[in-house]
Amino acid sequence: MLRNFDKITEMEDKRNVIDKFKGRSESEIISELDSEDHGLVIALENTERDFNMGTIVRSANAFGVRQIYVGAMMTDKYLHITYLATTEEFVEKMRTEGREIIAIDNIPGSVNMSQTSLPKRAVLVFGQEGPGISAELAGAADQIVAIEQFGSTRSINVGAAATVAMYCWLQQNVLTLSMGDL
Repeated sequence: MLRNFDKITEMEDKRNVIDKFKGRSESEIISELDSEDHGLVIALENTERDFNMGTIVRSANAFGVRQIYVGAMMTDKYLHITYLATTEEFVEKMRTEGREIIAIDNIPGSVNMSQTSLPKRAVLVFGQEGPGISAELAGAADQIVAIEQFGSTRSINVGAAATVAMYCWLQQNVLTLSMGDL
């Protein structure tokens, strides 16, 4: 049975949303989240519609990301999802929007995240484990950033990497500003 969330009370609202959004419609939630947009955009390349996609989308939602390019799962209904056919189309769109393309991958030429300033107008790009980002995207990226690791594993799960990178961006571009306002 479908429920009309426009009329549901907070006590009946079983959706996985924080308390201030209980009992509110999807359009009200989206509108409020859009009004609080930090400006971070993310993109996924070579990522299947799987657990990793869900992890990244859920993390993006938790960190206030308002735009994801490529795909998502259930929490995507609170985000703006844009599907682009080619890397060239994606790069052109990001350039038009004035965004710096920051590829998150541990390939040759990458710089350590701890030594990187992630720009305010960034789009963070993540690729699937194994193939990672394509050579075409690596060539178009303004920066390629690696998350430092100290164990024996070559890489961490792409969902976990996306979460770490989004939080690093928030630390550099939002949280430090918020702390100064206290």
